[in-house]
Amino acid sequence: MSKVDTAWLRMEHSTNLMMINGVIFLDKALDYPRLLETIEQRFLAFRRFRQKAEDRAAGAQWVIDDDFDLQWHVRRTALPGKADQAELELLVSDLASTPLDPSRPLWRFHVVENYVGGPVVIVRIHHCIADGIALVQVFLSLTDPKPEGRDSARRPEMWKERRANESPVFQRLLEPARGGLDFATAWSQRLLEEGQKMLRDPSVAADYLAEAGEVVKELTHSLTLPDDPQTRFRGRLGVRKQVAWAEPLPLDEVKAVSKAFNCTVNDVLIAAVTGALRNYMIARGDEPDSLEDIRATVPVNLRPLEHAKELGNHFGLVFLSLPLGSESPLERLYAVNDRMTELKSSKQAAVTFGFLAALGMGPSAIQKPVLDLLSQKATTVLTNVPGPQQPIYLAGSRINEMMFWVPQNGGIGLGISILSYNGKVFFGLISDRRLVSDPADIIARFKPEFEKLLYLGMMLPLDGRPHEGSARLLLDKN
Repeated sequence: MSKVDTAWLRMEHSTNLMMINGVIFLDKALDYPRLLETIEQRFLAFRRFRQKAEDRAAGAQWVIDDDFDLQWHVRRTALPGKADQAELELLVSDLASTPLDPSRPLWRFHVVENYVGGPVVIVRIHHCIADGIALVQVFLSLTDPKPEGRDSARRPEMWKERRANESPVFQRLLEPARGGLDFATAWSQRLLEEGQKMLRDPSVAADYLAEAGEVVKELTHSLTLPDDPQTRFRGRLGVRKQVAWAEPLPLDEVKAVSKAFNCTVNDVLIAAVTGALRNYMIARGDEPDSLEDIRATVPVNLRPLEHAKELGNHFGLVFLSLPLGSESPLERLYAVNDRMTELKSSKQAAVTFGFLAALGMGPSAIQKPVLDLLSQKATTVLTNVPGPQQPIYLAGSRINEMMFWVPQNGGIGLGISILSYNGKVFFGLISDRRLVSDPADIIARFKPEFEKLLYLGMMLPLDGRPHEGSARLLLDKN
């Protein structure tokens, strides 16, 4: 097991399980035998899903499970009572609070056949197997562009060997940060290879020293960040998680807002999330003037295109400060835009990737206090994953909607997930129930916060950034 994956394996704690949880909503009854066949042919083509993780004194290893049973990993279940969204949220929350069996490969599918909105597949996969970007491509390998399937269904290796740049979906998902990954993972090798050159040419050594200085600066900055302020989102964690999800937004409208205000789609969505958190806190009695900004750890993909078919974790983390203290939606939007622009020009993601790899080399007794220290620097984990923008099918059934929930580490009790699929944007939240027992109340505020930006974009004559004072006047009138 790689050192980074080992770090994610050892982050597991009863109060924060390192699972990525997902829900797939289908349009019609699922053909269970065909689903099993599809998983066996395509999912198990990745040997990792037949292997269990064994953490030994010398390090963690992947070991083939000689007693592997596909039907144990793909279980059929039913919801009680009305089998409505409340019951489904309860089931997903129960599963998100239940650890995977460490004596078996760390993944399970739960097929819910009696949900009122149609059949549902709940997916649970441990983070040590792969990051979200890799798991999206694995999931795409299970799906088809048409109900009847495709010719390569029985030849999973054909899919795995396919060039990543042949697919616009993969092109978008796996856009690399090549310099960052090279710097984070190959530093020692580069020093050895360039050693002779450094002796001959002092300027080469000077370049490396300058780059090393940037790394030390970034690492020092991350480790010395002040702890996040104490809010209702921070505190002692329990062992119970609660999930919720929102009605999707039209992706075209989000893109229109981003274009109108000269920001990215990601900026718009994070600004709406920030507004939802702010208004939730105010509704719970927190004073608006006393609200301090909180940080989110945001995963940044560092996976090169040539690594598209590989599993494992290839991402770094950046600390994004969410402007809770800003009253104006436009102030929040541009604050997010400015802060994201600054982070994109830093080496923070690559440095944290290398730092996690270094932690994975050491014993878990060392990892825990360091990871706990880092988790004190943030209040939430926030991730945005782009999915395919055309309908896809699983075992012959069309996927109507998808949602997933990102795991949290250390003392972080809130996870925010954004996923785009087939022209819609889906927003999900997972919380520690001791801290936030009603994440649906935060979720319900997401769409109204986006609509404030949408209305401003429609009402303002835009030529570059609109004047902030004008935007406030328009907002007050509406």
